Amino acid sequence: MPCPKCASEYTYEYAGMYVCPECAHEWSKDDIDSNKEEEFIVKDANGNVIAEGDSVTLIKDLKVKGSSTTLKVGTKVKILRLVDGDHDIDCKIDGMGSMMLKSEFVKKAKAK
Repeated sequence: MPCPKCASEYTYEYAGMYVCPECAHEWSKDDIDSNKEEEFIVKDANGNVIAEGDSVTLIKDLKVKGSSTTLKVGTKVKILRLVDGDHDIDCKIDGMGSMMLKSEFVKKAKAK
């Protein structure tokens, strides 16, 4: 396992830690696992970062799949959670219930 500090390949394991003989850097396996977990970031159509609990508005009329209903521009949406996938916003829309949206069709609502 290469050293995360200097990329040396001459590392070794000692007392449950990894040690680099070239730069004297020490790290544990847990340090490596925690660094692999990347933060999941979702951005709206304008490039603003959105998070769970935020309110967003639609920037385009969207036809609801399997229904004759259309969601209109300006409809306010409450984000329940963000998921990794094609439709990355799990949300609740008043009068419609829960559904999934793509972040490219929403913009962050202005705070009151």
